Amino acid sequence: MTLWLLTPFETDIVTRALAAGVLAACLCALVGCWVVLRGSVFLGEAMSHGMLPGVAIAALLGGSLMAGGMIAALAMALGIAAIGRSSKLASDTSIGLLLVGMLALGVIIVSRSQSFAVDLTGFLFGDVLGVRSVDLAILAAALVFTLAATVVGHRAFVAVTFDPRKAATLGLRPQFAAVALTVLMAVAMVATFHVVGTLLVLGLLIAPPATALTWARSIPRVMALAALFGSVATYLGLLISWHAGTAGGATIAGVAVLIFFISSAAHLLRSRWKQISATAAVACLAVGCSNGAEPAAPPPATSIGAGDQVVVEGARELDGALTKLVLVDPRTGDTAVYDAVDETETRIESAGPVTSIASDGRFAYLGTDDRTSIVDAGAWTFDHGDHYHYFATEPAVVGTLDLPVASVSASNSITAVVGKKDVQLLDRERLGVKEVEPPPGLEVGDDVAAVVPYGKRLVTVTDAGLFRVVDDAGSTELVGTCPTPSWSMPTRRAVVFGCANGAIRVTGGDGDLTVTAMPFPADAPSQRPPRMDHRDRADVFAGVSEGTVWVLDSRQRKWTVIPVEDALSANTSGDGTILVLHRDGTLSGIDVNTRTQIARVPLFPGGVPADGPHPVIEIDSDRAYVNDAAARQVYEIDYADGLRLARTLRTEVSPGLMVEAGR
Repeated sequence: MTLWLLTPFETDIVTRALAAGVLAACLCALVGCWVVLRGSVFLGEAMSHGMLPGVAIAALLGGSLMAGGMIAALAMALGIAAIGRSSKLASDTSIGLLLVGMLALGVIIVSRSQSFAVDLTGFLFGDVLGVRSVDLAILAAALVFTLAATVVGHRAFVAVTFDPRKAATLGLRPQFAAVALTVLMAVAMVATFHVVGTLLVLGLLIAPPATALTWARSIPRVMALAALFGSVATYLGLLISWHAGTAGGATIAGVAVLIFFISSAAHLLRSRWKQISATAAVACLAVGCSNGAEPAAPPPATSIGAGDQVVVEGARELDGALTKLVLVDPRTGDTAVYDAVDETETRIESAGPVTSIASDGRFAYLGTDDRTSIVDAGAWTFDHGDHYHYFATEPAVVGTLDLPVASVSASNSITAVVGKKDVQLLDRERLGVKEVEPPPGLEVGDDVAAVVPYGKRLVTVTDAGLFRVVDDAGSTELVGTCPTPSWSMPTRRAVVFGCANGAIRVTGGDGDLTVTAMPFPADAPSQRPPRMDHRDRADVFAGVSEGTVWVLDSRQRKWTVIPVEDALSANTSGDGTILVLHRDGTLSGIDVNTRTQIARVPLFPGGVPADGPHPVIEIDSDRAYVNDAAARQVYEIDYADGLRLARTLRTEVSPGLMVEAGR
């Protein structure tokens, strides 16, 4: 047995092949970890095949095959990036187009040579037993270079992989980090294609890191395990190839993939061993105690996450939330969806001059004098109760409504659009497939002045200030009144209505609803805020009236009134502070409890223009966005870091109106 395991490696050819395979496995482990985590497998495949024209041209000219392959791979990556930024095509479409084009070009070039079959076969499948000492030196140099780049760029690579927006705000230059990862991918492919060929290089680049991710979570451990699995695949592949007479490179890649499936099966068996053991024990007990009677059915196994499947047709689920800004020039109606992560802008068909804008977290509602256009921002968060799901799709125009929007509120399934004289209910799931339809079984009366979806129910306020709850069984009255409702918003646990005498909070979830009054303080100014804003799903609201900022903590049923003479807009950050935009163009942070200013930064050179809509402060869990229409830019503020100006986002559309989506 020992001789069978060691005999192949007594020859120099196989020993060099083993050394080359181990070096390639270590190199691919460092790069493949990022490829798998970033979901760039298709890009890697395209780059591996895209090397063919460069290698072919280098061979015809008598130059370095590796240099030609590197140039072609980088050209492929740049072409994919250019098409992705300049067209409406999805990234996988541009990758597929260039993949086919580059591969066809390479085959055409190679076919003109006299050694077409040999050259193409070696390029695609490699020649691991033909590795020379110079190839080992190149692999070792590539490994050292990649290891150094991985160590130096580790922090930036982690940030750009898991949160590109935060990478930008931390000054880690995510675009440069993404380019660096692409270069490292090209280096790994060019250095290893002599060993296993371009067609099989993904076997080492993808399979060992994917296997390692089954057993480890930290990136260094994943890389170390991937190197180990790749080295084992190299040894076993060469061993099998020697005794079975199969192609060495293909066998190595095949063994690497086989190890992944074996490892996945072992991990699944290990994670469910207790469950399987318990089920088997119950079954055996039932058979043993049945005395010839029909065996009792075993209790159903609990599937972890069985009730946690949220599938959205035509959308992809993400690991975290995206931030999209819907920007509108109110004078012309020019509209764009700005991706704050990639800093890219997608133009949307103009709806004509726009007078108002609202958002339900995914869709933006652009109001004109007599109608509303609905724009899908292409990113949203699904609240699953104890956690969230995040989705993305392409931005698009959904449809129109025959009423100008005043405000919008929504649950996962229902959207309520409140106009100046009318209310329209929409099936939010149907909006996702560009169908503007009402939800089945739900209607509100003509006397409704405000409505907020609360789960699968609607909480409404009539013109007379009376509360009604509407569901598919009809409507019921609630005790309490809200005279002259002015604004309404949902939080994660309640719905809140602004009234002439204060605010009303309605709670209860799926059970009986409770109405809680939150009257204005007795010494509050007589001029009240016409609207309030908050961080999505948060319980604290902020609004502005002449010379005053109003803060409502709806859970504590507490109003705080803060004199601010030149306040234009305000919003809450959720940590006991509010952000206030001043007429002189500065943004300040104010501690609500002490009513004192804790930070202030300049944003608008020369102050905020008097004409046009006031800028707004859109805020999420860690960033705030302020729109500057005159300068055609949006300021991204890290409000947890002393109101640090994290980025200035340049826009093509003059962002006189802005709402945030995706969070």
